[in-house]
Amino acid sequence: MSDPQNPPISAPSTDDQLAPRPTNIRPFAIGFFVLGVLVLVGGIAKFIAGGIGTGAALCLFGVVLFAFSFIRLPKLPESEPPMSFISRITGIFFEPSRVFRNIRIYPAWVAPFAVIVILTAVYSFCFTQRVTPERIVNYTMDKLAEIGPPLAPPPDKLEELRAKQIDDAKNPVQRAGTVVKTMVGVFVFTAILAALYFLGILAFGGKMNYWQSLAIIFHAVLPVVVIQKVLSLVLLYIKSPDDIHPIMGADNLVQDNLGILFTPADHPVFFVLATAIGLLSFYSLWLKAVGLKNGSTKVSSGTAWGVAITFWILGTLGITGMTALFPNFIS
Repeated sequence: MSDPQNPPISAPSTDDQLAPRPTNIRPFAIGFFVLGVLVLVGGIAKFIAGGIGTGAALCLFGVVLFAFSFIRLPKLPESEPPMSFISRITGIFFEPSRVFRNIRIYPAWVAPFAVIVILTAVYSFCFTQRVTPERIVNYTMDKLAEIGPPLAPPPDKLEELRAKQIDDAKNPVQRAGTVVKTMVGVFVFTAILAALYFLGILAFGGKMNYWQSLAIIFHAVLPVVVIQKVLSLVLLYIKSPDDIHPIMGADNLVQDNLGILFTPADHPVFFVLATAIGLLSFYSLWLKAVGLKNGSTKVSSGTAWGVAITFWILGTLGITGMTALFPNFIS
């Protein structure tokens, strides 16, 4: 007989407590992987130009998406309906706190990811057309030649690489492959960044789900990318191609920071450090802090700002370190 004073404790039902997994992305993950295998085979058989790299990127994307489908979603009461695609994309500019609060419950990330990839691909295509593949590749190869072996190929191999890269830059199939690799690169980089912010919030005592972190980072980056790419497209066709740097201009042409105070050729390290201090840099930092505070649970404003500033400093130091090792690429 059981003691009425101490009734037996039944084990809680884990099924009721555990949040669901985003299994809806698995068909897409499998589709990307299968497509990647087909393109990879086509590249090996040499009837798809650049198919090896493009196929490998698609396979990687499929594997990463499939692995992510096992990460559970946040389980929070649905206190409000999910915002639409348009509402989130426009709202992140005008009412970011509301968007991030909605993301806390519904951590959607596909919409900003798609917009970032499209804008990046459009600007990259226009930049290559405007500056010309020859100038971009020749500049890059000349800088590699200045470094010399063992970090750069020997002169004869360098000339072969120069000719191949110019041909690749003009090949429409290769350009399509570049868009695919850009898509995968953007996702993988952001996924790693989201993991770091996720761990940072946990280290500061906050509570966050990984999908919340991923959605926060994508939405925090979106406004900066939109402003940079749109303004850069305008500047691309206003400025003379000869005045556009063939490497630094490949990302954007907006000069809203203190980098204008230094000449890259004379002070490359100071130039890179100064470029981190600008309107869009602080706007991005503010969006991340707002996102971390409103898009997660039990995270104070001080914790959100602490994590955002920490990774801003680490990122700036990392880019500065790379510039110190290879300063001639921005000269």
